[in-house]
Amino acid sequence: MYSEEQKELSRYRLSKAEGYLKDAQATFAMGLYDTAANRSYYAIFHAMRALLALEGKDFRKHSGVISCFQRDYIKTGIFEKSLSDIVKSAFALRTESDYEDFYVISLEEVAQQVTEAAVFLNEVKAYLSRCISNGSP
Repeated sequence: MYSEEQKELSRYRLSKAEGYLKDAQATFAMGLYDTAANRSYYAIFHAMRALLALEGKDFRKHSGVISCFQRDYIKTGIFEKSLSDIVKSAFALRTESDYEDFYVISLEEVAQQVTEAAVFLNEVKAYLSRCISNGSP
């Protein structure tokens, strides 16, 4: 059974993820590919944090959030491995575009990432909706 606080925090983080996805889609349409890659990664990241909030978990580092998601949701079979691949790809692309000098992100790379972020977010939303309405996974 989830507490009201856990459900509220999960909903809040999911709302942030949805906002980041909208930002990613808008900046992609404007041709701001680095920003779109960054925002789509954060949509995925906050969707993962929405899952963790429901379980009363959180981590200070991105690596902790990602590791917990892999362990608790991928390895257990709650989500398909394809979602793990989306996380890994988004993290790598965001890191390169944010921190690597002279890295030029391609239209194809960012288009795929924005699309995959929407897929990831939809999967998480459906899972969270089931959990919250049922009171457990």
